Amino acid sequence: MKPTVVSADVLFEEFRALLQWQWIAGHGASERRFDEEVVRVARSGADLVGHLNYIHPYRVQIIGAREVAYLSHGGSEDCQRRVARIVTLEPPVLVLADGQVAPPELLSMCERAQIPLFSTQESSALVIDVLRTFLSKHFADRTTMHGVFMDILGVGVLITGESGLGKSELGLELISRGNGLVADDAVDLFRINQNTIEGKCPDLLQNLLEVRGIGLLDIRAIFGEAAVRRRMRLKLIVHLVRKETLERDYERMPQEPLSQDVLGVPVRKVVIQVVAGRNIAVLVEAAVRNTILQLRGVDTYQEFIERHRRAMEQGGDT
Repeated sequence: MKPTVVSADVLFEEFRALLQWQWIAGHGASERRFDEEVVRVARSGADLVGHLNYIHPYRVQIIGAREVAYLSHGGSEDCQRRVARIVTLEPPVLVLADGQVAPPELLSMCERAQIPLFSTQESSALVIDVLRTFLSKHFADRTTMHGVFMDILGVGVLITGESGLGKSELGLELISRGNGLVADDAVDLFRINQNTIEGKCPDLLQNLLEVRGIGLLDIRAIFGEAAVRRRMRLKLIVHLVRKETLERDYERMPQEPLSQDVLGVPVRKVVIQVVAGRNIAVLVEAAVRNTILQLRGVDTYQEFIERHRRAMEQGGDT
């Protein structure tokens, strides 16, 4: 589900320090917010903020130097007519950027229609980038999954599996090998665009890892700042299973790469059998390295099939 509440005053306070903007008109509409239907169908922050455009209603409209020049071109009646059309767009907020001075007609319209108008010296491009990033994450589809989320060799990896297989102990060993912890037990996942899932740790569990028999460990305090990450993009799911589960539910060498649907995005998946004596940390790192190769277009299994085909053809020729 997407949250549907970002009021004008929340947006203003969120970026007051970064954008150094001022609220110059429409003060009585502090609770004005995004249209819920627009938020529901929005594919990214690009659908929710952009330069002044009469074709795209219900989004934050950015008014920079070119837009002010357009609004002010011609006589006062022309300006009033162009400004009046902005009301039909029903924007949650207008932002005057590039250090522009608001035309009097724009100020009057915002007061009459109770549309919040912010003003900043920052460039239109910066304002759009900042707001798009914030809105994409705020309104992203989200879910929570159980597992250990880690940065392994620069790849966001979610370790899942059956209860009692030692996921947290595996996470601890991977941390001791120089990898980083994002979250243990509960992982908050967000779809920040059509093909990208980002994960982070709930605030309550920040930097903590629970190991049976030891209790809660503060990974940041024990291993240092470099052992934790704030967030990572999910690229791989490593699923731990017992021997009987692997034999019953999975092929030993699947012809097609496994994947798991997370918020509508297919995420690569590998299944590792947990038995006494296996170095699972080494196997996980090997799976991650293989995934990196696959992301670069190198498919070891398909190369083996091709090598086998050539060997059979050469054998048939002799």
